[in-house]
Amino acid sequence: MNRLSHKIAAAALAALLVPGGVAFAREKQPKKKKNQDLSANPLANVQSKQPDKELFDKAMLALKKGKFDVARLDLQTMLNTYPDSEYRMRAKLAVGDTWFKEGGTAALTQAEAEYKDFITFFPDAPEAAEAQMKVGDIYYEQMEKPDRDFTNALESEKAYRQMINMFPDSTLIPRAKQRLRNVQEVLGERETQIGLFYMSHNNYAASIARLQTVVDAYPLYSKSDLALLTIGDAYAGQAKAIQMANGMPGAMRERLAAVYNDKAAAAYAKVITRYPMAPRVEDARDRLVAMNRPVPEPTQEAIAESDAEERSRQPVRFTDRAFDVIRHGPTTVEASHVGEPDMESPKRTLAPDITKENIKIYTEAVNANRPPAPAAAPTGVNEPPRSDAPSAAPLQGNAPGGTGVGVEVVNAPSGAAADPNALVPAVAKPTDPNAIPAAEAPAAAPDPINEIKPGTGQQTNIAPGANNSKEKKPKADLSDESSSKKKKKGLSKLNPF
Repeated sequence: MNRLSHKIAAAALAALLVPGGVAFAREKQPKKKKNQDLSANPLANVQSKQPDKELFDKAMLALKKGKFDVARLDLQTMLNTYPDSEYRMRAKLAVGDTWFKEGGTAALTQAEAEYKDFITFFPDAPEAAEAQMKVGDIYYEQMEKPDRDFTNALESEKAYRQMINMFPDSTLIPRAKQRLRNVQEVLGERETQIGLFYMSHNNYAASIARLQTVVDAYPLYSKSDLALLTIGDAYAGQAKAIQMANGMPGAMRERLAAVYNDKAAAAYAKVITRYPMAPRVEDARDRLVAMNRPVPEPTQEAIAESDAEERSRQPVRFTDRAFDVIRHGPTTVEASHVGEPDMESPKRTLAPDITKENIKIYTEAVNANRPPAPAAAPTGVNEPPRSDAPSAAPLQGNAPGGTGVGVEVVNAPSGAAADPNALVPAVAKPTDPNAIPAAEAPAAAPDPINEIKPGTGQQTNIAPGANNSKEKKPKADLSDESSSKKKKKGLSKLNPF
């Protein structure tokens, strides 16, 4: 009975409570006020009935609904009507937002121009950092996959670096750094794919150049350990090719192979010391052990840094790979979320640089066993000139009292036998200080010529060129002269012809 009475009482109580619960449920609950989207309208919480504020709110509402032309018209009206409004900076920035959200190549180009104009007019405003950030976002949204055109990726990297350098105190710095890490992940993936392609074709110089650029420019890249490991494999491949080369001396072959093996071991060791928590560290250890090289131990700081980088990366899931086929842009889930991104691009390593380095290594190996060339010793006083030594300059000037040649031949003394093969030393003759030099002395008179007059038998001395008054000169023959030169007589004098 007690149990039955309790059940009856519970049923009666439930019957009394049900109508009240139904009536309470039928009452309308007051609607909760929705949270305003401050990202769409940063000034939405400002309660103002001013006409410029109302125009701004109207433009932001149109922008939220996708009516970009209406939003731009309202914003331009506000800027032209109220040039001194306190909302003019946000309105100027919102004009660029309308172009940015509209999308398309032409619209994004116009958005970039609007953002750069804003930075020019308001360089010290807090919104200038936002404008520069959106310039980077324009190129970030147009970024292609690693195996496509990388122009937008380079421009995005440049814009984010400029934003971080220009506005270091902005609240957008963490977001800009993460975007920069994502961009460098894409650029590092591109260079790595090209380097692996060259490696598959045994083009060691081109492969090393590409992968060395990855290691130097993108240290936070998720596959930097793979890049270093491939660099070591490329140097090891060059060493193996040298050892298998025919027609090369054994000593030179061993020397070249040792140089390339040292470079390979250095690349493997850097994988262990810089990325000790990376997935390919064990492969680097195995290669060093196979080469009989010491295995380095990483420091605690390197272990902590590498562990933080690896933990910040997100694993690539099946959905990421599936959407990567459809998605326009690249997948950046493996990008690191910690660490400082590289802010300055170092000089790229080019394949010709690696080729010049190989030529230098080969030249040093060839010249290693050659003895050094002896230095050319100067010749003695009585030694003939050497062919490898420069000849002495000839003596200038004339000997005093000589002929200008420097030596003078003197006849042997009388009564001595003259040896035609004997060399007589030059003897300087004493000169008279009052003597006239040979160049200024008068010429000597010619010797007289002996002539005999015919019929007399007497000999007279007549010098050549002397005048003889008794000798008659022959008359000139005027028969060959022109008739015009003959003396004219009579009336012929009047005829000029």
